[in-house]
This record gives sequence, C-alpha cells and structure tokens, in this order.
Amino acid sequence: MAPLIDLEASDEEAQAIKPERVGFLPIHTNGFDRGFIGVVLFIAIHLFWLRFLEQWLPLVCATVLSLLLAVFIVARG
Repeated sequence: MAPLIDLEASDEEAQAIKPERVGFLPIHTNGFDRGFIGVVLFIAIHLFWLRFLEQWLPLVCATVLSLLLAVFIVARG
C-alpha cells in the first residue's frame, strides 16, 4: 500500500530556499524603498529639468522620463 503523502518529497520542497533577489541597486531594498527612491528621483529630475532644460523641452518629457525610470527601479532595482 502506497502512502497517501510522500513525507520525504515535502521535506525536500520545504528545504528548497528561493535564491535572494539581486538587483542593480548597491543596497538591500524592499518594494517601499525602491518606490521611495523612484519618487525622490522624480522630484530631482523635475527640478533639474525646470532649471536647465525647460526652455528647449516641455516638462511632459521630464514626467515621462521620470515615470519610466521609477518603474524600472521598482521592477528591477
């Protein structure tokens, strides 16, 4: 008679540890940290844009660039 539950297989599955996610940021971060970094960069890019690039390119370009960068940092950072 075969056992209903294979205890050895469940132990092996429990012991299998997922490898820690490694991103490109040089610090250990969680989702909130990466979101916060994205918001800070959003503000910094807009201030830089207003000071140096507003006369040639509209602020919408800075918003699109900032959002793309924030999404990339949250997803891959």
